[in-house]
Amino acid sequence: MAANLTSPRTLRELLARHNIRLKKKLGQNFLVDENVLAKIVAVVDPKKEDRILEVGPGVGTLTLPLARRCHSLLTVEIDPRLIPVLEETLAGRDNITLVKGDILKTDVSALCRKEFSGKPVKIAANLPYYLTTPFMFKILPSTLPLVSLTLLVQREAARRMVARPGSKDYGSLSLLTEFYSRASLVFPVPPTVFFPRPEVDSALVFLKPRKKPAVQVSRTDLLFRVIKASFQQRRKTLANSLGDMLQGGKPQAREIIAAAGLPPLTRGEDLSLEQFAIITELIYNISENDA
Repeated sequence: MAANLTSPRTLRELLARHNIRLKKKLGQNFLVDENVLAKIVAVVDPKKEDRILEVGPGVGTLTLPLARRCHSLLTVEIDPRLIPVLEETLAGRDNITLVKGDILKTDVSALCRKEFSGKPVKIAANLPYYLTTPFMFKILPSTLPLVSLTLLVQREAARRMVARPGSKDYGSLSLLTEFYSRASLVFPVPPTVFFPRPEVDSALVFLKPRKKPAVQVSRTDLLFRVIKASFQQRRKTLANSLGDMLQGGKPQAREIIAAAGLPPLTRGEDLSLEQFAIITELIYNISENDA
C-alpha cells in the first residue's frame, strides 16, 4: 500500500509505476493536503455503522480514512486504469468494494441495494465540473435512502447550489438542490492542495436530504420543466419563456403570471421555489381542465 497518498512524490511514483498519465477532461486532480483531507472526513463524519458510496475515488486518498471508520464503502471509478492502483493502495481493507463504471450510466439505487442491503447511504465525491449538474439531477431525485452528500466541486458549481433568487449564480441547479435538500457551502479549497493543480478554485458542499420536498406540487416533472424553460435564456421575461412551452403561448403565460400575483416583466431568476410551485400548479390545473 502506498505510504502517503497526500504526498505529490508518492503520487508521481505510484502513477509512473502503473504507466498512467492523468486526463484533464476527467477532472483528475488528487488532494495532497492532510489538513484539508481531515476536514473533509470530519464533514462526512463516518460512523462504524455507516455505508458510504464514494464517487471518483481516484487513487484512494479519501477512501482509506473513510473505510477505516465506516462499516462498508462502495466506490465507483470511471477510469479503468485506476482500478489496479486502487487495488494496490487499498490492499488489506476488506470492507471496500471497487466498481468500474460511469456513475451517470450506473443504476446507483440497484447497486446500493445489492451492496448495502437497502441500508441508509452517505455519499462522498470529488466531482469535476462537467459531472456536477448531471450527477445532482440523477442522485437527488433517486430512490436512494440518502443520509447526506459531501461534495468537493468547482467553486462556481458550489455557488450555484446554494444561490438565492436574484443572484447571477441562481438557476436550475439551485432550485433542484433546495427542492430535495438543505445545502451549505462548508469551506473553499484552493488549487494549491491538489496534484496536479487545477486552474480553478474548489469548495466543499454539504447536503442534507429533506424528508419530503421543500414544496408540494402535483407533478415534480412539470415543476422542473417550468424551471428549465425559465432559465433557458436568462434575460427573457417569464412570459416569453413560459410562452414557448404552453399551448396558449405568450397570452396564456401572461394570464398565469398575473394569477400568481407576479409583475408582467418578471424573469425566472427573480422567482423563489415557492413561486415556481405556484406557477406549476396553475399550469397543471389548466392542463387538467383542458383534458
